[in-house]
Amino acid sequence: MSIENFFNRDIVSIKDFSRQDLEFIFNYTDRVSALGQNKKSELGRGRTLGYIFYEPSTRTRMSFEAAMASLGGSSIGIFDSKSSSVEKGESLADTIRIMDLYSDVIVLRHPLDGSSRFAAELSENPLINAGSGSEEHPTQAMLDLYTILKEKGRIDGLSVGIVGDLKYGRTVYSLLYGLANYNVDIHLISPPTLTIRKESIYDIEKKKLKMYEHYELEDRVLTKLDVIYVTRIQRERFPDPQEYEKVKGTYTIDSNTLRKTKPDVSLMHPMPRMQEISHSVDNTKNAIYFKQAAYGKELRAALLALVLNENAV
Repeated sequence: MSIENFFNRDIVSIKDFSRQDLEFIFNYTDRVSALGQNKKSELGRGRTLGYIFYEPSTRTRMSFEAAMASLGGSSIGIFDSKSSSVEKGESLADTIRIMDLYSDVIVLRHPLDGSSRFAAELSENPLINAGSGSEEHPTQAMLDLYTILKEKGRIDGLSVGIVGDLKYGRTVYSLLYGLANYNVDIHLISPPTLTIRKESIYDIEKKKLKMYEHYELEDRVLTKLDVIYVTRIQRERFPDPQEYEKVKGTYTIDSNTLRKTKPDVSLMHPMPRMQEISHSVDNTKNAIYFKQAAYGKELRAALLALVLNENAV
């Protein structure tokens, strides 16, 4: 695996990346993070990142902007459709074509499944999927895996619990496909109405990833877990608001929960969080979700450097 394999490459799905690809990205993230600022800022100097966010974002958009700035580049974009021609009815295709003229790499978040794959076919420059409907969020999965590796020292052999909205949470699907490259046990914990969409993990099941489903945060499960990955209930994706009301607040990780876990369990969350993780655990050694967000900037800087440079450091 070499840097040339990533130059001008679209990042649309985690499924497009092998374990070898992922490990190269993680090693390269370490290399870029260790660079002095002068050398690092050469990796994106004179380049422009164009972002188009049809859905709200805090960490993803800002981490891409911060990552591009750290490489010496600049960012332009749309984060509020009401302030762009999207409000006038401009199609996604035309918006992509225009952004492609003004930027060297495009980051897209869109509410429809398949939107990023469609946009990547139109764009001449590399396109990065920052969330497509309830389908995927590949760079989130990459930074999640990188976080686990940095904090636990390994991924193989771990027991990972994924808690919350497993039906609509797109980070869940990308993470599962990423974890399918490793030897891990997965415990899926959700309300009965928010279980994983089986048709969306068909390929994973063929790989025989060990997965177990639960409806409760049971003590016997908590004691096994090395990582607890918590997701919020995705209110905006429920077709019926009353169904959301029935399941909101189903799980809350708090100090009492942590007393039932391994002392070194790592607590993760892609954010934003609602009531599913109590603020009372923020200062514990187990809570690594703010570190997770920080790793996002570093990993995305490495990804941008890879897709923008044929011969980078």
